[in-house]
Amino acid sequence: MPTALASAPIGAPNAKIPQVTGLRKNGKQWHEGRKAFRPTAGQTSYTKRVAKQAHEAEVKKLEGEMKAEKEDERQRRIQAIKDKRAAKEEKERFAKMEEKMHKKRVERLRRREKRNKVLKS
Repeated sequence: MPTALASAPIGAPNAKIPQVTGLRKNGKQWHEGRKAFRPTAGQTSYTKRVAKQAHEAEVKKLEGEMKAEKEDERQRRIQAIKDKRAAKEEKERFAKMEEKMHKKRVERLRRREKRNKVLKS
């Protein structure tokens, strides 16, 4: 029997065995162990950075479009509510006028106000 084969683990011939470290001298076992300082470890290539910036710009543009669309929808709903309220107030005003005046005269006033409103806009 060769000695080289006997010392290797049987289950995984190329498996990496994790290195076991002892207890820390200062007693802070909950801290992660220190690693060697690598100043270039966090750097990425220029092409990757440019691609990432382009992607982020595209995402930001899409977010802006979505926000603008949402705001337009909100403004449309607000305007619809305001229009409904104005129509309701006008209807109530004419109903009050009908109580005091003749119905035909109120209709004439309504048509006149409608014409004036069209001319003003």
